[in-house]
Amino acid sequence: MSRILVLMVAMLLPGLFMGSCRAQNAGRPTAPFRIHTLFSVERRNYFDWQTVGLMHSYRKALQPGPITRLLFCTDEEKRTYKGMNLAPTLEVPSMSKRPNTGDRYPAINRPAGIVHWLKHSKDAENADWVVILDADMIIRGPIIPWELGAEIGRPVAAHCGYLVGCDNALAKSHRKHPELCDNVGRLLAVHIDDLRALAPIWLSKTQEVRQDGAHWVTNYTGDIYGKGRITEMYGYSFAAAEVGLHHKMNDNLMVYPGYSPPEGIDPILMHYGLPFSIGNWSFGKLEHHQDNIVYDCWRLFPEPPYMREVEEMESERNRSRALFLGIECVNTLNEGLLLQHAAYGCPRSKGSKHLSSLMSKTLTKITQSKQLTKQSRRIMEVNAQKQDVKEVAGSYPKIHTIFSAGCSPYFDWQTVGLVHSFYQSGQPGTITRLLCCKEEDLKQYKGHDLAPTHYVPSMSRHPITGDWYPAINKPAAVVHWINHIKTDAEYIVILDADMIMRGPITPWEFNAAKGRPVSTPYDNLIGCENELAKIHTRYRQACSKVGGVVIMQIRELKRFALLWLHKTEQVRADMAHWSKNITGDIYEPGWNSQMYGYSFAAAELNFRHVISNKILIYPGHVPVPGVKYRVFHYSLEFRVGNWSFNKANWTNSDMINKCWAKFPDPPDPSTLDRSNEDSLQRDLLSIECVNSLNEALQSHHQRKNCPEPSSLSPPIQETPDHPVLPPPNRDHASEEITVSRKLGKIDKVDATRHNSELRNESQELSPPEVTIQTLEVTNQTLEVTNQTFTSVRSWIVGLLAFSILSFVAVMMMIVSNHRGQRKRGKALRTKRRTAYQDSGI
Repeated sequence: MSRILVLMVAMLLPGLFMGSCRAQNAGRPTAPFRIHTLFSVERRNYFDWQTVGLMHSYRKALQPGPITRLLFCTDEEKRTYKGMNLAPTLEVPSMSKRPNTGDRYPAINRPAGIVHWLKHSKDAENADWVVILDADMIIRGPIIPWELGAEIGRPVAAHCGYLVGCDNALAKSHRKHPELCDNVGRLLAVHIDDLRALAPIWLSKTQEVRQDGAHWVTNYTGDIYGKGRITEMYGYSFAAAEVGLHHKMNDNLMVYPGYSPPEGIDPILMHYGLPFSIGNWSFGKLEHHQDNIVYDCWRLFPEPPYMREVEEMESERNRSRALFLGIECVNTLNEGLLLQHAAYGCPRSKGSKHLSSLMSKTLTKITQSKQLTKQSRRIMEVNAQKQDVKEVAGSYPKIHTIFSAGCSPYFDWQTVGLVHSFYQSGQPGTITRLLCCKEEDLKQYKGHDLAPTHYVPSMSRHPITGDWYPAINKPAAVVHWINHIKTDAEYIVILDADMIMRGPITPWEFNAAKGRPVSTPYDNLIGCENELAKIHTRYRQACSKVGGVVIMQIRELKRFALLWLHKTEQVRADMAHWSKNITGDIYEPGWNSQMYGYSFAAAELNFRHVISNKILIYPGHVPVPGVKYRVFHYSLEFRVGNWSFNKANWTNSDMINKCWAKFPDPPDPSTLDRSNEDSLQRDLLSIECVNSLNEALQSHHQRKNCPEPSSLSPPIQETPDHPVLPPPNRDHASEEITVSRKLGKIDKVDATRHNSELRNESQELSPPEVTIQTLEVTNQTLEVTNQTFTSVRSWIVGLLAFSILSFVAVMMMIVSNHRGQRKRGKALRTKRRTAYQDSGI
């Protein structure tokens, strides 16, 4: 069998390369203009395997024209480099480290390499159009500039919405006319004349922005790492504006594996810059940073699941498309590695199922060259003509996702979990954290780079009433964001920090519309049915018991947000109606005032919510069969057997700055009891939630360049802390913990919840003024325990007091006897010893 496989590879390899040569003529699309494709790399194993993947996909996709790798290496590195034959190569002097400043920034090699190619390559004299790609891409279909709509002065590029620096002080600092800046990058199809004018300014602007360290932070650039890593992209955008290039931007040409492209779109380019997963299998390019896989015979990347396995695990079509793209990406990389090993003359290998699948007709069909669909072209033309966001027939409105958080370790690990899951979920658009923080705390805060961030003054302590209520920060932050930003999104998705996204939340799927925001059911908000609603809204019949996830039109959110804040203040001030029988709040501290503020404000504007129970689930709840929930909301304690997780136990744990810190691993799914399907599905979701958090933490620690785990002790399994709430008058960042009540169907949940859940949740939800005695009332068992502890403590204190009093009395007797009867002899000493013995000292 192994001989047959090796023979098949050997036969396939020359045919592939011969096909590549023929494609230059008849096999490839006929080009009325000459196209040249460029990509840049350093001399490292990390870029070698990416080069193999890109080159293999270039041949399979029948991309017209030649391709050149711009290779940056020193003379010393070149002497030991083994990969010169991986691609047609132009050697370029490396600018990774600036000799005058010592700054290491490899990304600057991209514009530097293009400048070098234009000056020193004869290919530049024989090209009309240039396609510029990244090494970590897979070409799925021919990229033909004029078919994409490119013109002289109007290059085509992929839209990069996270480049927020085109809309703020960064563009004003580096552009005379910041309004001309386009948020583009990664893919570029440009005319050679435009590139000649652009390239030197691109290099110059990159150097200029790189030196502007004061504007590297996330809120200026959109770079979640805040390290100036996307400086080169801003250098391009600012340079293009300088020379008057106005881009035709497109969201549909390129896709990240694991993301779902819109219906009817088949992208011609994959960019595996982000990790992606399928079930328990995952792939991330950073996991193979030093991988020698190109030169290790017959070693491939871990085999992804098979198509039929994905069909069994994921029935929702849009989500399964995203998973299929991930399989296609890794299989294309492995196919390229397999052919490269055969070209090196590797000895025959043992056969395997995966090896056979890579040479199957099924994979050949799946990875064959793609063509742009009519819908892709039509949307592209609309995007090229209209840069504002207006819903047009056949296209989807743009989305922006926001969530509020405080500047504390508690919110930092939640932020990492939510943002990581956002990028994994396939959610369209961008995400912004609304960071509510006092100015003095912000100066010491270290988590600026955890997410694209909009900074908001904290209202945890109300500036007028002095009331301590952190949950009011949610509507206050939305009001601040709405009034201080410029967004082209038509719909806003509002989440909480303690959520994990499992799939996209889109207005078109859940039927959001004008006057019809989408939300999830909160049946415990009984105040919508009683006198509370009569007092606080004129339209009681329009009050909806909703919360958690909200999808709303931006225009309506601008009208709604301030009213949401005002209604929250009103309900919060109405202490006479905080009781459980009126609000449904079992703790009666008015903690769900913000939620009622939302419902009453929506009723005032006569919003009629689309209430969907298919968006959100609490880990620990039994899922409805067949529902693919999009969000985990881990606000309550949940357990699997003897293992449990409660977010309140991690209030003060610094999971972000401790390298490789993680939550205790949940049980292995294979150990679960499968006799009850409901319990099994419930436990699988609970395990998935915490595994997602740990995966996000691991990815964060990798980005921080933490030392390799193998060089340290095993990953830090943090132990939960027991949060101690600060007194009301403490002026500390820990007071900024924004907490909201999110309890779902509370009457059903409370009947089965463990006592420790109520105790932990009480600690989390109670404001600093709530005493231990108040918490004891909520749980009879806890009260008995505390009473027992109090009685034991009283007994010990009494015994200690008695001993001290006895000691003092004896000493006074001794002193008195010494003064009155100094001449007493042996009999007195005998009585004294007897007194000591009787006292027990």
